[in-house]
Amino acid sequence: MNPILPTRLVIASRESRLAMWQAQHVRDRLLALYPQCDVRILGMTTRGDQILDRTLSKVGGKGLFVKELEVAMREGRADLAVHSLKDVPMDLPEGFALAAVLAREDARDAFVSNAHATLASLPDGAVVGTSSLRRQALIAARFPHLVIRPLRGNLDTRLAKLDRGEYAAIILAAAGLKRLGLPQRIRELISPEHSLPAPGQGAMTIEICSERSDLARWLAPLNDHDSAQAVTAERTLSKAFGGSCQIPLAAFATIEGDRMWLRAMVATPDGKRVATAEASGPVDAPDALGLQIAQALRAQDAAGILAACLADAAAQDD
Repeated sequence: MNPILPTRLVIASRESRLAMWQAQHVRDRLLALYPQCDVRILGMTTRGDQILDRTLSKVGGKGLFVKELEVAMREGRADLAVHSLKDVPMDLPEGFALAAVLAREDARDAFVSNAHATLASLPDGAVVGTSSLRRQALIAARFPHLVIRPLRGNLDTRLAKLDRGEYAAIILAAAGLKRLGLPQRIRELISPEHSLPAPGQGAMTIEICSERSDLARWLAPLNDHDSAQAVTAERTLSKAFGGSCQIPLAAFATIEGDRMWLRAMVATPDGKRVATAEASGPVDAPDALGLQIAQALRAQDAAGILAACLADAAAQDD
């Protein structure tokens, strides 16, 4: 009996250039698998794209980038949605599931500047732009003489702000720059030892309605096992601490053979209180490794650091 193959699929995507690149990449992968299928992209503007004057931690978190796409799937206007995994909340709404994690791009942070070669070479008082509390904490801990200011908007908007001279430098995900053919904008790739990536950074994922077993089957060939296992460990750790944008948390897993190595950090935004942990475990037990690292961080008063982060966020909202 021949399996039923898809004849038409609609991909929901944010309309930013990077998001559309990712959706087009998945479209091309699907067309290679199912050449008879009509694969279309439904471009959408999310609330996260519209609110640019405040940090994500103050306006609702990562879910602002995916909610409208989920509505489109629930209403039947789209079959699947493509996301940067680091933008996906740790707890999905009821009725949704992640069907595949594609092979991960470079997970490192990138230093981008028109006048300076490295983060370490920035002079006292130089203004560095970042949208991430994680990056803010890591920069503040290493370079307290720098001024860190929020940076929102899609990748092109952030680069334009740098080019207008609003910042001496900005920190971006290397993956986005590489995917859009802009590796020449990277002045320095910051090693994970100095800037541990966010959970899921550099990975793309496909979200579907969980009852769509047909979609899960069709999308399974796009799943990269090692990437999926690594980000599962990272997201399990993040979920143990609430998975909030208000927490400067980093987690990065690498795989060698049948072993996985996970490193993680929790910090206050000013970088003055930091807890770090690392351990290795079987590659096929990512959840257990994530929970093990979470416990190691708790032993270093991660709960106290978390409480300080939330208190600081609440004070700024008043």
